[in-house]
Amino acid sequence: MDKPDRSFDKFIQELVEKWGNTPADRNHGASRITVVTVSSEPGSGGQVIARNIAEQMGYDLFQRDIIREIADRADIGVSVIESIEKERLSGIEDFIATLVSRRYLWPEMYLEQLMKVISVIGKHGMAVIAGRGANFILPPNERLSIRVVAPMDFRVLNISRLLNISEEEARKRVIMKEAKRKAFIRKSFNADIADPINYDLTFNTEFIRYEAAVEAVRQILERGGKSG
Repeated sequence: MDKPDRSFDKFIQELVEKWGNTPADRNHGASRITVVTVSSEPGSGGQVIARNIAEQMGYDLFQRDIIREIADRADIGVSVIESIEKERLSGIEDFIATLVSRRYLWPEMYLEQLMKVISVIGKHGMAVIAGRGANFILPPNERLSIRVVAPMDFRVLNISRLLNISEEEARKRVIMKEAKRKAFIRKSFNADIADPINYDLTFNTEFIRYEAAVEAVRQILERGGKSG
């Protein structure tokens, strides 16, 4: 692997120190949800929505690249996982074992590490997790899961403008990214990333502004989360 990025290492160091001084389960009351998972189609604006939710709520933001990096690097993964009490880690491992058996998974080392890292983030709460199948890892009663979508042509145009590339090139990128994400979820969790039943809320950003999506999530969180 390439030499670790110093800013990334600093982020992890600050995170571990922060969690070391903060008890897990920062939720105010057992029924309150303080974790949001964001799954998105490439070019739909999901990353922007995730960032804005974190800013509005004062939550930590974990983008998919950060999660992937943590799970890839054993030294960092151990640091993050050890930031939670041993008795809670035991509970996380029990839950992962249950998830593996129920979904008939055969997780490799990376997936096991990924599941532990996301579970630890979930236990600490006050977090927005973008990508990496977080909604399939955390129990439904402990997270609010959203899916951000938009028609292909709309997303292609967004990527074309964002990266200043041709629409043809943008379409290739969108299709490739979408295929990779779909394959990752299918292989890792035996699930369909596009199935709406896997999410609490779905936003179509062709018609719903980012601000409206963020506001809807904020109101749900401030009212205590989901019912039932």
